Amino acid sequence: MNVIIIGGGPAGMLAAISSAQKGNKVTILEKMNMLGKKLLITGKGRCNITSSIPIDEFIKNIPGNGMFMYSCFNNFNNKDIIQMLEKEGIKTKVERGNRVFPVSDKSQDVRQALIRILKRLNVKVILNAKVEEILVTSEKIENNREKEEKVNKIVYGVRANIEEKNNDILADKIILATGGKSYPGTGSTGEGYEIAKKLGHTITNIKPSLVPLKARQGTSLEICKQLQGLSLKNIAITFKDIKNNKKIYEDFGEMLFTHFGVSGPTILSATAHLLRYKNIENLMKEGSVELNIDLKPALTLDKLDERILRDFSTEKNKAFKNSLDQLLPKKMIPIIIELSKINSDKKVNEITKKERNKLAEILKELKIKIDGFRPIEEAIITSGGINIKEINPKTMESKIVKNLYFAGEIIDVDAYTGGFNLQIAYSTGYTAGLN
Repeated sequence: MNVIIIGGGPAGMLAAISSAQKGNKVTILEKMNMLGKKLLITGKGRCNITSSIPIDEFIKNIPGNGMFMYSCFNNFNNKDIIQMLEKEGIKTKVERGNRVFPVSDKSQDVRQALIRILKRLNVKVILNAKVEEILVTSEKIENNREKEEKVNKIVYGVRANIEEKNNDILADKIILATGGKSYPGTGSTGEGYEIAKKLGHTITNIKPSLVPLKARQGTSLEICKQLQGLSLKNIAITFKDIKNNKKIYEDFGEMLFTHFGVSGPTILSATAHLLRYKNIENLMKEGSVELNIDLKPALTLDKLDERILRDFSTEKNKAFKNSLDQLLPKKMIPIIIELSKINSDKKVNEITKKERNKLAEILKELKIKIDGFRPIEEAIITSGGINIKEINPKTMESKIVKNLYFAGEIIDVDAYTGGFNLQIAYSTGYTAGLN
């Protein structure tokens, strides 16, 4: 059987592997000049392969239609991808937050391992091949229940631009794995949505997910600009809807200040929740979405006050501005002093209890107003895509077009950071290829 896979990312490569293992003649059409370009930038170039948590907990980490993944994870899970790579000599390690990386810390090693498997299985790879459309034929079939004829679309090939020439390539089955719209420089420019739309599929609202956030003009943006490049570890964050007095999301871990706002693991994961919160964009425009950063989550206000008093007791004759080195990163001290409204030259033994309490409150709740999401081009993943109601979750086959399958980010499924989105790509790709 001739199988064409459109897209040579992680989903496309796994689809090719499972399909070729079943004895099919498989061709990958990739519009870029190499396979797995997006894989190279995952995990900041180290490739966060997957997560080591039990597979039945994966769905809790997929806020975007997680239950759809149940069958795919049964077919191919996190242990399977690790085993596949280890057979190719890629040893793995587990880091903070159950993230799995190659011991070499090189995403190139993971990419090369998958390419070696493709070569062994005689998968044909055509690079610089831009698919213009999927070719379908229609036949009328009788619907006995409704006693009328209806049109059934059946895939029979693709039209692709290869070396500046249009080529019609015939196929028995086609897997569409072109990715989403995030990181367009890697080839994910959203044309797969248009191809699917022409065939009658519905595309749900496309939004950036796992994307940095913009701080609101004024104090919030100035704080972020002054702290640009500062990474905070072991902090707690809470996003609040001030207008409706509701907590939107909370997390613990690491974050980063940027010239436009905030980023880092906890912030990126938060966006997967924020984009699903009712009227979030309007609330952001109104200035009603606030990020609260707890710089000392292990301490209550009282314990923090005791800690500040201890620090002050050893720095009695020092100016306030020179007394916070043990408590805060150097870059943060001027900001905290300014927010506390305590005279920076004031001796610490002259600081009142009221002033100390104000300082502690700021350390427990540093407030940044959020103005919006950064563009989808900067997102790690795309939220939205092919409507899952139009895909058979057991096979990944289209319910609208026979012999057409979907895999990876093009589907309306998205997860938090930590290797979950790559596992979705492997599992949906493997399942599509299997069928």
